[in-house]
This record gives sequence, structure tokens and C-alpha cells, in this order.
Amino acid sequence: MSLGSPWGLLALGALVPLVAAYFLRRKQKPVVVSALFLWRTPRPRAEAGPRFERFTREASLMLEVLAVVAAALFLADVRWGERERTRHLVLVVDGSLSLSARGADGVSGVERVRAEAARRVEEARATRVTVLVSGGVPRVLAGPEAEPSRALAALESFRALGADHDVAPTLRWAQELAGPDQRVHFLTDAPPGPGVAVPDSVRWTALGAPRDNVGLVSAWRRDEGSTATVTLRVARWGTGPEETEVRVVARPGPGAVEGTERRERVRLPEEGAATLRFTFEGAGDVEVSLPPDALPEDGVVRLPPAAERPLRVAWAEGLEAPVRSALERFFSVVPGVEVGSGEGALVVGPRGSDAGVTVGAGGAVRTFVGPFFAEKGHPLLDDVQLGGVRWAAGAEAPPGRPLMTAGEAVLVSEEEGRVHLNVDLSRSNVQRTSAWPVLLGNVVREARRAREGFARRQFPLGEPLAVVTRAGARYTLKGPESERLLFGAGALSLPAPESPGRYTLVREGEPVDAVEVLPLDARESDLRGRGAGDRPASEEHNNDAGQAASEGRERWPLWVLLAALLADFFLTRRVEAA
Repeated sequence: MSLGSPWGLLALGALVPLVAAYFLRRKQKPVVVSALFLWRTPRPRAEAGPRFERFTREASLMLEVLAVVAAALFLADVRWGERERTRHLVLVVDGSLSLSARGADGVSGVERVRAEAARRVEEARATRVTVLVSGGVPRVLAGPEAEPSRALAALESFRALGADHDVAPTLRWAQELAGPDQRVHFLTDAPPGPGVAVPDSVRWTALGAPRDNVGLVSAWRRDEGSTATVTLRVARWGTGPEETEVRVVARPGPGAVEGTERRERVRLPEEGAATLRFTFEGAGDVEVSLPPDALPEDGVVRLPPAAERPLRVAWAEGLEAPVRSALERFFSVVPGVEVGSGEGALVVGPRGSDAGVTVGAGGAVRTFVGPFFAEKGHPLLDDVQLGGVRWAAGAEAPPGRPLMTAGEAVLVSEEEGRVHLNVDLSRSNVQRTSAWPVLLGNVVREARRAREGFARRQFPLGEPLAVVTRAGARYTLKGPESERLLFGAGALSLPAPESPGRYTLVREGEPVDAVEVLPLDARESDLRGRGAGDRPASEEHNNDAGQAASEGRERWPLWVLLAALLADFFLTRRVEAA
């Protein structure tokens, strides 16, 4: 049961004088008559006695009380069953970061949305409310069809921290939840731009205001050994300050006694961004901040240590001495590579082995000086220049898809992630040319990309997460607000996270890797196009679902009222006739 107009229950106050009237003694004016037999139903009553008399008309009182209750329920617009559930209001809230911007009065767009949502719920007299948050992946904040108090409470804890996105999928979803010919309310901070198709059933309400802003465009940290390098890009939008102060605090890392704080003033160009670079030794988390402005969220980032995980390289049995010597010379100078066996190591072995990289020639060996034909655009062959190279290859082609050939010989092939080099280094000079380190460098780079975990340590808002998982394992992605199961194996592209923070890749309950999603999106930091306005829905959709269902009140209280009055009338007549 629900009440559309609770104030109608004030009519129940009529019960007090009604009940009192039945208990109070009725004082009648004395009438002098010649004889009582002239009266059909004489009711002699003592003029003296108590103020209250004994109650003798229970049935009549009950009928009149029922009539008052029925009238109060009608005035309160009582609803039962299906008619109660049909008063449904669907709200869509913009989840973009710019909604957190403060106006000139210091009130944020999120606070304005909360107040407007509460007003819409009261206007529609909604008994059920659904709140959706728009984003790259739309989500339900409250509902479907939650109680109004719960929906408004969910809005109180809502934070707008998402990237720029297309709201059309969320609006289509809201239309399906609202039902045909019903209105959807979209609360945002900017009017619809030119070329934006707004559905007829959507009431688009903008609650923002244009503001100048200074924010971070990007922040990047790279650790090599104990040295941390932080690169920042700062920009301004509008006629804001021409320069600003950047504060960078490096917390002490393992083995460090104290942290480091640096401040630097930077001049901001009218177009583009200013770039700054800081270097710290033995730093833990690095915190970057700008002076507070209209959108403080895009001026504060935290950069945890982002050291590259070392790539392990192991040698398989049977490698020839010239091959192992050439490989050891290369890997001894490559940063971030450790030679030794271990889980996930890149194994290099002779031809015919099950190693990830095989080196060796099979069959009759023939030397080629060109021309060499390579698959264009393949990452393993990026910048590999074979001019002046003498390549000795075997007549037996390695398995897999050919990537580089010379005549009928296959020199490099790839097979399900494995790389085969058909080369006899004792009769070649490729290991003494620039092509050798470039080719092996591409192999190392692809091996890093194929490792379990994230491709990078920092991602901006709105960018999908590139991650690699192993087959046969159960993975989950644990974020600051939620945790979800990952499906698939190998290189995956996960939808962009909806909020900034630290995201951890967990395999079988154990953390494997982590990434930091930064609250940075240049499109959301530009507040010049924000504003206020209200685009109403079309006429045929100009009513909310709840209003359409409540055009008429419930009729049954009127029938109960009428029945009670008629019953009381006939009961009273019968008593008088008796």
C-alpha cells in the first residue's frame, strides 16, 4: 500500500468529535404534554445525571467511523497492488568527471543533481524509482524500481568520476525500463551539443555552468633501479591564470629515511600543455597536486612505484656455442632482463626443441645476401634492416607462418607465440650487424607484452585496460568499488574502468599485478562548454509513468463511504420505526 497524498489522513481527525458525540449526554428541551399515549415512541429521560451516558448505538458508530476512514483514504490517494507499483520514475545521472565541478557559489554539479532528483521524485509522487549512471558501461545506482528513500540515499553516496562517453546507450536502456510512452529524466551539466540526437521521451536537464580550469592532462612515472622519473603535462582551459604552481611530494621508499618535496611554477600556454619532468631517488608513492580550482579532482594524482618486472631468460639444453655466446652478449646489456630459470621465463633453445625461441638450421645450409622479403607491419620485424647481411639458412623450413624469406628458404617463422630463427650463426654475419640486436629486441618486447599482467602501470580515464591472462586459471579484477570475474585467456582488452583508483589482477586468490587509473581526461577538464538548460520531452511523452497511472484516484473508498452512509441511514430509520 502507498499514499499519494499523505496529508489526506488529517481527515481522520473527524473521528474525535464523532465518538465524543455518541458518548455525551444529549440535553433536550422539556416539553409539556397532556398525556404520553399521544406519543408513538416515548423515551422518557432524566434531566439530571452524569455528563456521559452509557453507549447504546454501537452499529451506527461503527458505520460512521468506516465512512470517515474511507473518506480519509480517498483524500490520501491510497494505492494497492498493481496501481501502487506503476508509479515509476526513471532517472539517468551523468557519470562524467565534469559533473563534480564547482560553480561560482561553491556548489558542485553532483549536489545540484541530488536536489533536482529529490524534487522530481516529489513532483511525480513516485512510489518506485530507478536511477541509472551513464558511462562507458552503464550501471544501476538504485533499483530497478527501488523505494524513493533508498534511491535518494544511493544518490547521496554517488560520485561522478567517469570519463567522457556517449550517453545514448544509457538513455536507450532507461527507455526500456520506463516503458512505452513514458518519460525519462536525464540530469547532466551541459545542454545537448549540435548533432546529438536526443530521444523524444527524454527530458534533458543541464545543471552546470561554464568555468575556467587548470588541470593535469597526463602523468607518467617510470622506475629504473632506484631512480624514479615523473613526467607531467599541465594545461589551462579558458582565461584562467597564465601560470600555476606544481607541487610534487615523493614519499620515502624502502631504505629511504625521508621524502622529498618540490615546487615549481610553470607558465601555461593558451593552446597545448606545459611539460615538466622530475627525478627522485629511492622514492615511494609520488603525489602531485595543483592549487584548488573549479575541478580539484583533475589536479591531484598519486603515482605508486612503477618498476618494470624483470623478464627472465633461460637457456635450453643443446644450444650451440656460437648461438649461446651471441645471445649472452645481447642479453647482458638489455635492461630489465635476468638470465635464469623461473616461472614465466622466456626459454631459448635449439631447433626442434619446445622452447619459446628456437635458433638453428636444419638440412643443407645455404647462404643468402638478399633479396629478403619480410611481412610488412609485423612487430617482430620492426626496424630490422638487412642491408649487408649474410644469412646462412637450412633447407628445412621451420614450422609456423613465414615472416621473412629469401628465395625458397624461410628465415623467420612464428607458431602460436613461438619464434623460430632458421640461421646458422657459424656461417652468418647477422649477429655482428645492427639487425641482430633489433630483431632480438623485438622478441624481448613481444615477450614482455605476452607476460601475465597489465601492459602498463598507469592508465588515464576512459582507456581500456590491456591485460594478459593464462589459460586454465581463474582471474578477477579487484577495483576500488567492485570486483568482477574475467573471462578468456591470452591478451584481453577490458572495458575502461568507471572510476579512478588502483585495480589489482588476482589469480586464484593471489594478486598478480596492479595498475593505477588516474582521474585525467582532457575532455572532462574543459568546462567552457558546460551550462544550464532544460529540454523537455515531446508532448506525447510529457507525463511521467507515475502521473499517467494516477490520473484518477482509487474509486473503492468512495464506494465504501457510500455504502456505510446508506447502511447507517437504514439502520437509524429502522430503530426509529421500532
